[in-house]
Amino acid sequence: MGIGDIAGLIAAIAFAVLAGFLIYPLIRLGKLLDQVALTIRQTGDHALPTLDESVTTIKQVNRSLEDVNRISAAASTTANNVGALSDLYSSFLGRPIIKAAAVWYAAKETAGSFFAGRAKHRDQPTDAQGE
Repeated sequence: MGIGDIAGLIAAIAFAVLAGFLIYPLIRLGKLLDQVALTIRQTGDHALPTLDESVTTIKQVNRSLEDVNRISAAASTTANNVGALSDLYSSFLGRPIIKAAAVWYAAKETAGSFFAGRAKHRDQPTDAQGE
């Protein structure tokens, strides 16, 4: 065995040791990649039902909003009807009542001033009573 053969043997052993040291990190890296693949698969498996549930929830919220819109429209219609009824009441009953109140007030003021004038006229001394 010559020096060249011994050098070749040492190089082969060194290469085998180096390969042995590199195999362990590669095995660990392979396990890590397997875990990452499993995690991604599980995430996908859990994401689809979650998305389905969120779609269902959004549909239910939309139905509720449609109900709220119908209720709001009904409330708006009711408010408009009450306003129209109030206008009708004021035009049908309000004006005659105001006119009747005005006539009553005028009659009361006229009667009051008439009687106040008679009482004032009665209290004044006349020339015949003797000054």
